[in-house]
Amino acid sequence: MTEHDRGIDAQPVSRACPEDGGLISRRSVLANHLARVVNQLFCQAPRQLPSRLNPKITVSVVFTVAMFMTIMDSTIINVALPTLASEFHVKPDHIDSVVVGFLVSLAVVIPASGWLGDRFGTKPVFLIALVLFTGALALCGTAQNLAQLVTYRILQGTGGGMLTPVGMAMLFRTFPPADRARASRSLVVPTALAPAAGPVIGGLLVTDVSWRWAFYVNVPIGLAALIFGSLFLPNQRQPTPGALDVPGFVLSGLGFAALMYTLSEGSSRGWTSPMIIGFGVAGLALLALFISIEMRSPTPLVDLRLFGDSLFRSMTVVIFLGTAAFLGTLYLVALFFQSGLGLSALGSGLSTFPEALGVMAGTQLAMRIYPKLGPRRLVIGGLAGVATSISLMTLVGFSTNLWWVRAIMLLLGVAMAHVFAPSQAAAFATITSAATGRASTLFNASRQLGSAVGIATLTTVIASIGTTHQIAGHLTPQLSAYHWAFVTAAAVALLAAALAFTIDDKAAAPTMRARTGQQHLAQAAAGPTHTTVS
Repeated sequence: MTEHDRGIDAQPVSRACPEDGGLISRRSVLANHLARVVNQLFCQAPRQLPSRLNPKITVSVVFTVAMFMTIMDSTIINVALPTLASEFHVKPDHIDSVVVGFLVSLAVVIPASGWLGDRFGTKPVFLIALVLFTGALALCGTAQNLAQLVTYRILQGTGGGMLTPVGMAMLFRTFPPADRARASRSLVVPTALAPAAGPVIGGLLVTDVSWRWAFYVNVPIGLAALIFGSLFLPNQRQPTPGALDVPGFVLSGLGFAALMYTLSEGSSRGWTSPMIIGFGVAGLALLALFISIEMRSPTPLVDLRLFGDSLFRSMTVVIFLGTAAFLGTLYLVALFFQSGLGLSALGSGLSTFPEALGVMAGTQLAMRIYPKLGPRRLVIGGLAGVATSISLMTLVGFSTNLWWVRAIMLLLGVAMAHVFAPSQAAAFATITSAATGRASTLFNASRQLGSAVGIATLTTVIASIGTTHQIAGHLTPQLSAYHWAFVTAAAVALLAAALAFTIDDKAAAPTMRARTGQQHLAQAAAGPTHTTVS
């Protein structure tokens, strides 16, 4: 056993967290009181426990379960969206607020999650995130109207925005560098299984039980993870976390929220509506001010100066556009299968799940050939495959054999795996060790925002093009609207492929050695690192 392992294992359960107000600076009485409350609620394990489990086991189990729960939730909800639109008597293109609200709150919280973990400790922050996420799931199942559901989804996103980065920090702090690749590989199971199981489970629940159980199904999983984590998780904290960039946090949150509202509601309310124009202008102004402040701040919430690194800049822009095309399409196909083609929720889930199998198979292939080919060719080829797969969806109609559709989804998953894994592996190749955490925050936030922008943009296309085609008298206006949205997503993927030509394989060379490449790609399969990784 290494010194690192002994240092964790040797600590008594009750000393896993700092005592009393030691979590934070004593300059603030209120902050000290809050720290004591957090410590008592989430850090004091029962003293009657005779021994602790191996921290490597506890962290891996809790984080894996949390990852499975969050990923499966997103895939289940996609299948349930058409049913939710019918339940709440709204148009299918208006139901995107259920997803966009969640993603925006996720993106707003992610940058601050690193500071929270450092300031209060990873264990209490992770457990509070679990409480928020699981509690919001239960509330979502009780929603009586769309406004309530969106509110609860925003609360759920607040918890979800902390789960992955803080959980990844716990994982990498518990495992020494030599073991981190093995730890990351254990996360391939939930990241591959959850997307495959989610659409099928969601289809069964929505079709045979109730849409409310699409939310309730994950509540027992969250409660189990919360109880297990409260008893056995170790706590980790940075001794000097620094101050929270409050102006940056407020400006980014308000700016992104206003911009996402503009994108998602513009088509239904009218792009010339004073409200839409006002929110759009306000969002852009707030984000411009946010960028100006962050560029001058010595401790920025999001270190935009990292875009000065050409490789990191290329990978981040490519992953932003690639995520917008890919996840926007996954959101779109659930609506397309049910509202456009008239499939049941179960039929939609069975037609979608081959994409997850494609991601699983594609990731394994990418892990093998990355050291030989490098990121540039893999990402370009992957994005070309994504654009081709999405374009093929424009040929799907009422008479199309569903096995043809499933083959397209399988190809889409394989193609996107060749984008995600190499991008994650290469993005940090030229970033210094001290800046890796800040770079990871920016990379992860860009990916989440890409998802929100993709969904909002494609639903806007559906509404705008659909109305145009109805006026023009097309026989199948609804299918035409979806087909034009697929064309838009394919165009975004092609734009990302064109920008991927700027990726420098020479700069990424350190990640292309056989052993190193495998480690980076294993981490890529698990998800992004974060600022609190030490």
